[in-house]
Amino acid sequence: MMMMMMMMAATETAAVPKGSKTVQLLLDPSALVPSRIFRPLQNVSISPWTYNTSSDSSLLMPALSEARCLLRGCLNLEGKEDLSLESRPIMHQVLVLRRVRAAGAGHSYHYHLESRLIAVGCTCVKPVVQVQQ
Repeated sequence: MMMMMMMMAATETAAVPKGSKTVQLLLDPSALVPSRIFRPLQNVSISPWTYNTSSDSSLLMPALSEARCLLRGCLNLEGKEDLSLESRPIMHQVLVLRRVRAAGAGHSYHYHLESRLIAVGCTCVKPVVQVQQ
């Protein structure tokens, strides 16, 4: 995947709008942290979730997975839903590169850096109750 990204960046011509700054993006595969086997937390959490994957062909990494909480409440020790607690998504900001066709003719593209807020999991919280007077 990393090699594919480097090849795409090297083969496409980058048209840069006036006033924009061009920076070189170097991807070093040796700097990647080796993955280890993780226990799938979404299945053993007291606030379980599932992943929905969306696809956008204009993004450099076209598939983006986002968590969706499965319960309104949280699981108790017996595995039953406890509605005195709430399942809430854990939000994380990610940066994505969107491929944009450059103005003019030809097959020239440039990339826009965009920020997205996505749910990466779910957690169990106490509901906030505000007493009105």
